[in-house]
Amino acid sequence: MTTATPLPSPRIADALADLPGWKFDADAGCLTKTYTFNHFREAISFLVRVAFEAERVQHHPEIHNVYRTVDLILCTHDAGNKVTQKDIDLALAIEKFNWV
Repeated sequence: MTTATPLPSPRIADALADLPGWKFDADAGCLTKTYTFNHFREAISFLVRVAFEAERVQHHPEIHNVYRTVDLILCTHDAGNKVTQKDIDLALAIEKFNWV
């Protein structure tokens, strides 16, 4: 089993320039973003799309959903719950289909 390598803070900061709305939570060591949709159906549709992308790349976010708000948290468990390139890549993929 290959262990993922955590990214240094400057690399994460560079990546965030291409990820509007995403933040690095240094205390948690994760990338986070909150999406607010027009209604619950949109939120769930978005989550289904996230699920398909996560399965495709075999890297899964932590997801919190309340009504029309979706919070995504990305960090790599086998890297000690730190941000790796896997997290950056998944966030970039999500932004390609994000409609809010």
